[in-house]
Amino acid sequence: MARTVLGALIVIGLLVEVNASIHEYNKGRFSVQGNSFFFYGGSEGLYASQNQNETGGTKGKSFIKFESISFKRSKEAANRHQEMEHTTGLIEAIVFEIKDRNKIGGSLSVGSTVLCCTHDLAKEDGCKQGEIIVHPSDEPGWPKRKRIFFNGNDEIARMQPDSIIINKSGMYNLYFMFCDPNLKGVVVSGKTIWKNTMGYLPGRMAPFLKFYGFMSLCYLILGLIWFLQYVRFWKDILQLQNCITIVIALGMCEMATWYFEYANFNATGHRPIGITIWAVTFGSVKKTVSRLLLLVVSMGYGVVRPTLGGLTSKVLLLGAIYFVASEALELVENVGNINDLSGKARLFLVLPVAVLDAFFILWIFTSLSKTLEKLQARRSFAKLELYRKFTNSLAMAVVLSVAWIGYELYFKATDPFTERWRNAWIITAFWILLAFVLLCVICVLWAPSHNATRYAYSEETGEDFDEDEAVALTAVGVKSTLDVAGRVDRKERRVVNSDVFSLAEDLEEDKRE
Repeated sequence: MARTVLGALIVIGLLVEVNASIHEYNKGRFSVQGNSFFFYGGSEGLYASQNQNETGGTKGKSFIKFESISFKRSKEAANRHQEMEHTTGLIEAIVFEIKDRNKIGGSLSVGSTVLCCTHDLAKEDGCKQGEIIVHPSDEPGWPKRKRIFFNGNDEIARMQPDSIIINKSGMYNLYFMFCDPNLKGVVVSGKTIWKNTMGYLPGRMAPFLKFYGFMSLCYLILGLIWFLQYVRFWKDILQLQNCITIVIALGMCEMATWYFEYANFNATGHRPIGITIWAVTFGSVKKTVSRLLLLVVSMGYGVVRPTLGGLTSKVLLLGAIYFVASEALELVENVGNINDLSGKARLFLVLPVAVLDAFFILWIFTSLSKTLEKLQARRSFAKLELYRKFTNSLAMAVVLSVAWIGYELYFKATDPFTERWRNAWIITAFWILLAFVLLCVICVLWAPSHNATRYAYSEETGEDFDEDEAVALTAVGVKSTLDVAGRVDRKERRVVNSDVFSLAEDLEEDKRE
């Protein structure tokens, strides 16, 4: 069927998507598909024009505008024709809504599909031989077809400036195509401008402008509340609360930067590389610091241990590797266009981030299990209750994440042609919202207060650590044990060092003798 050939073209187009509403072509080369040659011009979700009058200005209209489009063929191809010949080569610009993809092309025989009209199809289908087969859709005048001809032995054919007004919301595709094999080697230059009613943001990205504005406000409110509590109880601030402050500040910067990046994109049609890089970097730093914060909290940093001991270098190394992997992926996906990024290349960048995320989750829950066991054994009920709430919140976040990953896979598998483009933004928005909610939970659990120090590490509680995790704290632990042993009743002593305990028993036996 014809849908097979065109479907392949659409999928290729989606893989080489350009993240800009002004699509520029610089000597783009055509590819072979069946008995035709094609060049992918763009694909974007466009909303129906609010002002659907064909005349007048462009205010309130969605449109695709062709500017300075030209095609250049080789001298050899041009010299095959006489100067006085009228038309010596045809190139077509085809614009269609994704639901009309079956209207392009025809069937030559069972299992054989073509895009160009052949001699046999001209008799059966009524198409014109040597042109792309385009069947009319239910929408009058669609798909749109623009013809550009070479004249005589000219090397360059220019397309007249033109605009296509969009009166129905949908995912629209543009392909430049030709059937004449003598035009092989033709290149295309120029640009097309795709504009929605509210600005240049593509339909799939337009909802993010309001979303990032909303998230900027949320982070601002959270930051103000946290700052007021921080200033109010600044004498009782824990080191862990300083880390939370950094994450909130990074979140505010990230959301604000993304908002201004999208606002500029919407106004100009180009993604400002400088702002985009800053937004990506803030996001990567925040993701890294957030994961490290969850990890050190799970290890009991500042609650059951004053430092991470020998694990500090391992935690920092993991954070550095994650930052590099995350930054590389985000830069490739957001800065400029991704014309040259194939599926395998993207997988090469996504896979390390996914593996590192899985490693973070495994390490976090392993550390949480050990911390809960220590607090249970020491009967530190206040800290134990705090960590149980934290564990339940984190477990719920993981369950929601797994469920959402399943939904995301289902969403993409059942929508190969991006027909549900108006809802696609929710996939990304969920992860941003989940991270914010989890940060709010941590802020509530570790909020600055006059009694926040009761959750802090105290030497007098006789904390003990794994031998390989706290080598640097051995001397402090022994000294703390001896001090406690000298102050409390013998029946209530909590001994950490086994050598000290043995020594106490020997002294007691000597007294009895």
